[in-house]
Amino acid sequence: MSRILDQRILLLVISFSASVQSTKVLSEWKKCGDPECEKAMSRVQATTDYLGPDCRYLNFKTGEEIMVYSKLSRENENLWTGSKGKDFGYFPRDAVKVEEVFIGEEVEVLTKETDFLCLHEDKYVFE
Repeated sequence: MSRILDQRILLLVISFSASVQSTKVLSEWKKCGDPECEKAMSRVQATTDYLGPDCRYLNFKTGEEIMVYSKLSRENENLWTGSKGKDFGYFPRDAVKVEEVFIGEEVEVLTKETDFLCLHEDKYVFE
């Protein structure tokens, strides 16, 4: 019985640490094509396969097209946000090449806590 309780506590600790990681703010600022970050900024093509560390990241294969909607700025300029089909998430800018630019002038805005939550099947996941 004690062993089962120890395993459950270990699973709870692992679950909690994954929860903290998946809600971590990646940057206080981001650049967008408009103040609401609704317009696509560019279309890019993956130059390498990418598998993100958690559910906030966009996974893709070499050659896939991604629409870019924002770029983190200041503290973490390497991550961009985009969509591929119905999937949406962060990815490293050095894993893609720009194919077409839609917005030439970027607007810098504060990020929101909801920018860093996992979205599954149209629902926010609060772990």
